[in-house]
Amino acid sequence: MLQDKNTSKTDLSQLGEFGLIETLTKDIQIKNPSTLKGVGDDAAVLNFKSKNTLVSTDLLVEGIHFDLAYFPLKHLGYKSAIVNFSDIYAMNGTASQLLVGLAVSNRFPLEAIAEIYEGIKLACRLYDVDLVGGDTTSSRSGLILNPTVLGHVAQGKEVYRNGAQPNDLIVVTGDLGAAYMGLLVLQRENEVFKVNPQHQPDLSPYSYVVERQLKPEARKDVPVILEELKVQPTAMIDISDGLSSEVLHITKQSGVGAHIYAEKIPIDPQTVLTAEEFNISELTAALNGGEDYELLFTISQKDYEKIRYRKEFAVIGHITEEPGAYLITQDNQKVALKAQGWNALKNKS
Repeated sequence: MLQDKNTSKTDLSQLGEFGLIETLTKDIQIKNPSTLKGVGDDAAVLNFKSKNTLVSTDLLVEGIHFDLAYFPLKHLGYKSAIVNFSDIYAMNGTASQLLVGLAVSNRFPLEAIAEIYEGIKLACRLYDVDLVGGDTTSSRSGLILNPTVLGHVAQGKEVYRNGAQPNDLIVVTGDLGAAYMGLLVLQRENEVFKVNPQHQPDLSPYSYVVERQLKPEARKDVPVILEELKVQPTAMIDISDGLSSEVLHITKQSGVGAHIYAEKIPIDPQTVLTAEEFNISELTAALNGGEDYELLFTISQKDYEKIRYRKEFAVIGHITEEPGAYLITQDNQKVALKAQGWNALKNKS
C-alpha cells in the first residue's frame, strides 16, 4: 500500500500559485505520442489523428467523498486518478492524459499537497497516462480534487451503455463488494480512535478489503483482452455506484430488462467474512456498496466460448426483452433491483 511521508511543513503562501505548480510538476515525463505539449503553456496540445477522443471528469470533495481521518493523502491522489481512468476503460478505450483541478484551504502545507501529487503521478506512471496540466486555487471548505482524463478509442470500437440486446450475456470483471466493506472497517476504527486515541488498529485481517477502498485499481487490461479475444461488448459501464445501479443504467438506456443470479456474483472470501462480522449480507455489499471500479458489460451469446475460461470474467446473468431488472435468488425468487448505491446529493438529514 502507499505511504504518506510528511515530516516538515512549508506554507503555500511562501510559494504562490506558480511556485506550487512548478514544484508539483517539475519531474513529469511525457510518454504518449499523442501528447505534443503537456504542462507549461496555456493549454496542452494533443493529437489523436483518426481515433475518437474520450473525456471524463470526477469531482472528489472532502467530507463527501473522503475523510482524511483515515484516508492517507498519497492514497487519495492515487484514487482520484484511478476513478477517472476507469471511465475511459468503461468506454473500451485507453486513458492517455490527465488534468488535475485542486482547491485547498490554508491548513494544508506544501508537503501535504506534494503527497497528493505523488499518488497522482504514481497512478499516471503505472497506467501510462501523461499528467498534462490542471489548475490550483484556494478553498474555504477543505480539500477538493477535480481530475479530468482524456483518452482515445479506435473508431467503431467505442462501447456505450445503450447497446445491450435481448439474450445478451451480462459479465463482470474481478470481485464485488470489497471496497464497501473496507470503508466500513475504516469508519469503525476511526470511531474507536475518537474514543481512545491510544488505540492502534490492527487492519491485517482486513488487508484486501481496506486496500480495495484506499487503493482501487482500474481495469486497463480489459479493453486489451477483449481486443485479443475479438469480443466487442454491446454495452459497458464501470461499477462505481454498486452493481444494482450499473445494471439499471444499462437496462434503462438500452430499453431492455435483465436477470442477474445471486450465486454467480463474484465475491472475495475476505469480503464475506467481513460482512458476517458487520452482520450484513455480502450480497448487499456487492449490489449496493460501490467503488469497486470493476467493469460490467454485455456480450452476444455467440462470444461466450471466447470468454468462458478467462479468470478475469464472470457471467452473472442475461438481458431480457421484457422491462425490469431483477436479482434471481438461490431459491429462484425474483427481487427487483433498486439503485441503492452511492448518492452524493442525498439529503443526509
